[in-house]
Amino acid sequence: MASKKVLEYLDDNRQEHVEQLCDFLRIPSVSSLSEHDEDVRRAGAFVAEELAGLGLKVETIDLGGHPLVYAESELRPDRRTLLFYGHYDVQPVDPLELWTHPPFEPVIEDGILYARGSSDDKGQLYAHFKALEAYVKTGQELPVNVKFIIEGEEECGGHSIYRYTEEHPDKLACDAVVISDTTLYNETTPGICYSLKGLCYMEIKVTGPAMDLHSGSYGGTVRNPGNALAAIVASLTDEDGRCRVPGFYDAVLDLDQEERDGFAALGYTDEILCEETGAPEPWGEKGYTTLERMWARPTCDVNGLVSGYGGEGAKTIIPATALAKVSMRLVPDQDPEAVATAFKEFVLGNAPRGVKVSVEFLHGAKPVLVPRNSPMMQAGMAALEEGFGAKPVFIREGGSIPIVGTFQDCLKSPVLLLGYGLATDNIHSPNEKFLLENFWRGARTTAMLMAEAAKR
Repeated sequence: MASKKVLEYLDDNRQEHVEQLCDFLRIPSVSSLSEHDEDVRRAGAFVAEELAGLGLKVETIDLGGHPLVYAESELRPDRRTLLFYGHYDVQPVDPLELWTHPPFEPVIEDGILYARGSSDDKGQLYAHFKALEAYVKTGQELPVNVKFIIEGEEECGGHSIYRYTEEHPDKLACDAVVISDTTLYNETTPGICYSLKGLCYMEIKVTGPAMDLHSGSYGGTVRNPGNALAAIVASLTDEDGRCRVPGFYDAVLDLDQEERDGFAALGYTDEILCEETGAPEPWGEKGYTTLERMWARPTCDVNGLVSGYGGEGAKTIIPATALAKVSMRLVPDQDPEAVATAFKEFVLGNAPRGVKVSVEFLHGAKPVLVPRNSPMMQAGMAALEEGFGAKPVFIREGGSIPIVGTFQDCLKSPVLLLGYGLATDNIHSPNEKFLLENFWRGARTTAMLMAEAAKR
């Protein structure tokens, strides 16, 4: 357990730490929009200055994209080493009109901090900084060596972190990688994630006439790309959402009975799902519970459809083009490259006549499965129980953190997915939020993790 001085420091400085986090959140570090490039660099500089102020040796690494920030404490051979990963970039804020408050002007209401990046991932990352600060400011010796590798391209699919990890595994060598970019089970039950879904992200483009045509003059004479794309999209899944791409399920690792029993014991109901999402009723692949579909079954979803006129009133045209973005969330042991190839063959093989169809694989990520019985996992469970005051449960996550697979492959170290957010934090959506109690408890948990890792 972390020393009494460390924990008292975190309790005594709660409000100051929130104010500092708000300074971080005010930086509009939207990595996918070029007009925010300077803001992204400013956020990276904020991170570097914070870690340098805690006595760490800091490097800013520019590989042509948004900078990486690497930092390390004194590396003593008699101590275990934890590598903390996070990202300082954030998602775009659209649609802006749905925000109750400006997204980069943090607001606290009823113990909840509202701002873009509050949960994903600035708030969770900053909890690690404050845990380290508690050791430094109280003069307590760190029980472990610490390293940080923090990126500014997570939300825009950048490649700097992958390249650096592949080229410098010795620099990042550690006994465990700690990532706080996932969630607890709910507000009262902490959870530790042991599996993430992978991703296969595709783009389908359909082209027809050389320009938009008058639908009265040319309707019924040429193939409508919008109609053609609708037919392609409709062919991807059956009425229960099961993907029709041949071989899609061949490599899927089935849940074991212990996992299914564990999911069932969590008591997640369809009523909870509808309350969280606003959907009128649950839907999905038959033969699986809602949690099983959410966490452990692969999916195929349209993320965006663009064609023709969508403005106010009417405009009678046959559109020249139609575009669809399609993501497939993958589970162990599916391979993104193999799925992308099969998807492309399926779409092109079933493309309607009279239009040109192209399919592009935009990016992918391997699914992740980490052992539930490793010493570092046990350290994480113990730290969570101390930090949040309740026994944690094992959970999976439907989202993806692509770098986790690279860490596993290159560093050969266990990955600890120690999230402090909630599934209801509106990440990637308007009114993103972070429960302040989770920020404070997260800092305590990280401080305790350092002590628990030293014992194991």
